[in-house]
Amino acid sequence: RLAKEKSPYLLQHAHNPVDWFPWGAEAFEKARKEDKPIFLSIGYSTCHWCHVMEHESFENEAVAKVMNEHFVCIKVDREERPDVDRVYMTFVQATTGGGGWPMSVWLTPDLKPFVGGTYFPPDDRYGRPGFVSVLKQLADAWKNNRQQIVDQGNEIVAALREHNAPELKKSGEPGAEILKNAFDQFVRTFDQEQGGWGGAPKFPRPVTLNFLFRAHARGLGEAALEMNLVTLRKMAAGGMHDHLGGGFHRYSVDGQWHVPHFEKMLYDQAQLAGSYLDAFQIKHDPLFEKTARDILDYVRRDMTDAQGGFFSAEDADSLETPDAKKKLEGAFYVWTKQEIVGALGEENAQIFNRFYDVEEVGNAPAASDPHGELAGKNILIQRHPLEDIAKIYKKSPDDLEKLLADARRKLFDVRAKRPRPHLDDKIITAWNGLMISAFARAAQVLDDRAYLDAATRAAKFLQNHLTRDGALLRSYRQGPGDVRGFADDYAFLIQGLLDLYEASADIAWLKWATELQSKQDVLFADKEHGGYFSVTDKDPHILLRMKEDYDGAEPSPNSIAALNLLRLAEMTDNESWKKETTRTITAFGEQISKQPSAMPQMLCALEASLATPKQIVIAGQPGANDTRALLREVQAHFLPNKIVLFADGGDGQKWLGEKLDFIKTAKMLDGKATAYVCENFVCQAPTSDVKKLRELLDARSYQR
Repeated sequence: RLAKEKSPYLLQHAHNPVDWFPWGAEAFEKARKEDKPIFLSIGYSTCHWCHVMEHESFENEAVAKVMNEHFVCIKVDREERPDVDRVYMTFVQATTGGGGWPMSVWLTPDLKPFVGGTYFPPDDRYGRPGFVSVLKQLADAWKNNRQQIVDQGNEIVAALREHNAPELKKSGEPGAEILKNAFDQFVRTFDQEQGGWGGAPKFPRPVTLNFLFRAHARGLGEAALEMNLVTLRKMAAGGMHDHLGGGFHRYSVDGQWHVPHFEKMLYDQAQLAGSYLDAFQIKHDPLFEKTARDILDYVRRDMTDAQGGFFSAEDADSLETPDAKKKLEGAFYVWTKQEIVGALGEENAQIFNRFYDVEEVGNAPAASDPHGELAGKNILIQRHPLEDIAKIYKKSPDDLEKLLADARRKLFDVRAKRPRPHLDDKIITAWNGLMISAFARAAQVLDDRAYLDAATRAAKFLQNHLTRDGALLRSYRQGPGDVRGFADDYAFLIQGLLDLYEASADIAWLKWATELQSKQDVLFADKEHGGYFSVTDKDPHILLRMKEDYDGAEPSPNSIAALNLLRLAEMTDNESWKKETTRTITAFGEQISKQPSAMPQMLCALEASLATPKQIVIAGQPGANDTRALLREVQAHFLPNKIVLFADGGDGQKWLGEKLDFIKTAKMLDGKATAYVCENFVCQAPTSDVKKLRELLDARSYQR
């Protein structure tokens, strides 16, 4: 059955001896007919411990026999069905205090959970009960204590529904004091030495960076900027950064950004590219531009479909050699000292190895390598400034950088001959929306047409292949999937389209964004309490209709939706969307009041809602040199609450003019591209002079 699916994760399990079903009516009917409980296994194709559990248990004939005899077994790709994952992850976290993947949950035939966990070893080890033992105990309990299990499932679902039920809060709209409280929380937990917040494992969390950049712009303190800059520099120098191929791995297992969990996720690349672009706008430090380009060029090269969509992820595990029998984590990325010497020659290798901390015995601490897979291997990490190494080897910094760049190219070519990690080539609408944002913003900040082309091709791909009857679909692989889009698909894509409009001046993208926002309002809005549910109310097999509030590895769709509504309200003078912004922020007022650091992206929306709206109108021909010169100046400033509108003298200006009166009269002066800098739709004197525009913007942004 799984062999007929499109998900790479399900296809990985198609030849297991387990009699797997995909999530759907056939499995549910079998469970009811045979009166068997369901074993639900949720993961994703680049998940390391999912691979481990498959190898240890699901490929084992004896284990599969127990599973098939006593349970109806269902396999779910969490990226394809985040609605299913979210419900049962809530259950696992509530009953065990933790969560993760692979997720293992046992359900009654009517889909109510009664026992759950994550990874189970095949037998008792690591302080965990063995999988076979758990299967047999639960099969026995189902046979002999059926009613108790059914009652327990009913009670758990009732409790989760009560906990998840929206309540009408009487508190008013959150105020600016919450921003200060959140800033203070981040100051207290900041790692002064290594950057980031908290200890090991250390995750990049771009939503935190987003809030702190805004906090600094708002004047909450110089520390807001310094925390971000330290973190971004440490990450760029660290082993979590792929110094040869570009991009970032998922997280660091230690507190020094040294030893990564080696998978690469599209949503990390998208958000981190945005963070480095923000840092570059503020400081104009070439390191931040270089790192942003490094991420974006990796995605263009290795994560982009021939038709323009962006793939989901690359695995952590791969074979060391083509004839190896077992995949190892990080095998594609790590090096012995001898391999580097063989590729670069003794003299250049000595310099390269000093710069990237390569050691004869390997540089991965044993504490960060519990399975010994990295023994004798090196993860490239930059521990010393380039200038220091240049002095040691009596070279100029420029000459040393050329030597290192040449060495990286040679090692990249050597590495390219190794077996590559598995590529999850699903194209997920939500994650593509995030990546479109990153490319569109890079096109603006770096004035690079190639990045605009990448964003445009991806948006056209989604428009052509992942829409049906005006609504979005979730994913594409060898054709569109059948799963309808969720709230994050809408919110993230709308954000991408707004950024793409500002980068391209093509009104079609703004029009589509407004259409999708209206569709999102119909499908997901909580008309009574505000905010957006993650799913529609159309699927009877989803037990809980939840609202996401946590801004984690991905931002909450509610946080992005609040920002989108605010931008759209300013772009179209739509008062109902402005009110919906307030309702959405207020719906989460209690959460951000009690624990503001859990929702940093929603804090961005709150900050934006408290700021004076700023519009920058560019009257000119899109793509013309004088228009681009004005846009370059606009993008040289970090103005998080600006919107850019175009008076192109054509259809775009006409469409905007139907909504914004002041756009109708915006025009070029003396035949030259002209900028209008406005607040609350009241504009300063227009100018075609880049220097004058700089003065107008400097009064509203960081000084350069």
